[in-house]
Amino acid sequence: MCGITGFMTTDQTRPADWLRHTVGAMADALQHRGPDDRGVWVDAEAGVALGHRRLSIIDLSPLGHQPMASPDGRFVLTYNGEVYNYQPIRTELEAWGYPFQGHSDTEVLLAGIVAWD
Repeated sequence: MCGITGFMTTDQTRPADWLRHTVGAMADALQHRGPDDRGVWVDAEAGVALGHRRLSIIDLSPLGHQPMASPDGRFVLTYNGEVYNYQPIRTELEAWGYPFQGHSDTEVLLAGIVAWD
């Protein structure tokens, strides 16, 4: 099971490095939940920080890294779970021309959000 953490602050004096360090430390505290990978994502202007500890199940490659951003950068997702029917959804989205990079169900979930927004 993955570990997910994050926070939002309205304190605009906090620089991006502080946000990245803080959410990284929070993610490190969850290492036992996801020993395979560690990721952080920060939007300093919005004051949002997301952290992820990954337990790789479906796509074991680095292409399943999270938090995962959509190709256009509009959406960012950190997710723990399993989309059981992700393969037929992926096939449908590929037919529409979605540019998949990896083979994770997380990428398919994110692609669905992009396509059906």
